[in-house]
Amino acid sequence: MIERAVSTTNSSRPKRSIKGFFLSRKVVPYVFVSPFILSFLLLFLYPLISGVVMSFQTILPGQTTFIGTSNYERILNPTFFKALSNTTVYVILTTVILTIVPMVLATMLNSKFVRFSNVFRASLFIPALTSTIVAGVVFRLMFGESEASLANTVVGFFGVEPLEWKFGAATGMFLMVLLATWKWLGVNILYFMAGLANVPRELYEAAEIDGAGIFNKFRHITLPMLKPITVYVVTITIIAGFRMYEESYVFWPEGSPGNIGLTIVGYIYQQGFRMNDLGFGAAIGVVLMLIIFVISILQLTLSGTLKKGG
Repeated sequence: MIERAVSTTNSSRPKRSIKGFFLSRKVVPYVFVSPFILSFLLLFLYPLISGVVMSFQTILPGQTTFIGTSNYERILNPTFFKALSNTTVYVILTTVILTIVPMVLATMLNSKFVRFSNVFRASLFIPALTSTIVAGVVFRLMFGESEASLANTVVGFFGVEPLEWKFGAATGMFLMVLLATWKWLGVNILYFMAGLANVPRELYEAAEIDGAGIFNKFRHITLPMLKPITVYVVTITIIAGFRMYEESYVFWPEGSPGNIGLTIVGYIYQQGFRMNDLGFGAAIGVVLMLIIFVISILQLTLSGTLKKGG
């Protein structure tokens, strides 16, 4: 009787299947986040650790040797500082342009006086869907050195001699910034328009009743309410600026004269792949990562974002 009761009790217990295990409340959250965790480990953490390890090595076909900090000691050279200065100027210009101009244009498109704003939103997003390489080819033709190029034809109307756009430091930087502005302006406008959609209309109506003009409403209502979007746009623009490579490559595939278009990522590619010095290229990449990290933390601290988060 006791054995029968025990066997009956054991048989009455529901057997936990594999399917039931994965559908349990304790396991399901980990199942949902597992794709992110795996992609983070395989596509970010592992390459990061490998890159840091490579930066202390000299790598030849079939031969890897640890050389300490020699690669980092080689970084302090005129070419690196030239690439860093070019990249810094590019980051400053694109951050200012791609923050202020989209904010103003988004405010204009969000006003009740502009018709067909949805058409403008769709058209402004089209450049972001275009390949940078394809757009760069078109820009190279537009800003060619011949008198018949579009850019030289336009400046010719104002009595300016034809310019060699790709062979001057100022004009070369202008081309890279112009291409980045054309491509990402519409995306940032959409960011700011999404922020403006959350601004209560009652604030503007109350300001109008108090006699506030367009400038005062923009200064005292629009700017404070758009601060989170502004911080986000500034952050991603800074990071994208330091990671920039394509905007330089499309104008100077074989290298720019006097390194006028050399960026840090371009320098990594040049040393790591063209010169077959992967260890030195990895060291430059680690330094670039630290630069982006420090500047991002500094920017978020100055904007007060980290303090609020803490």
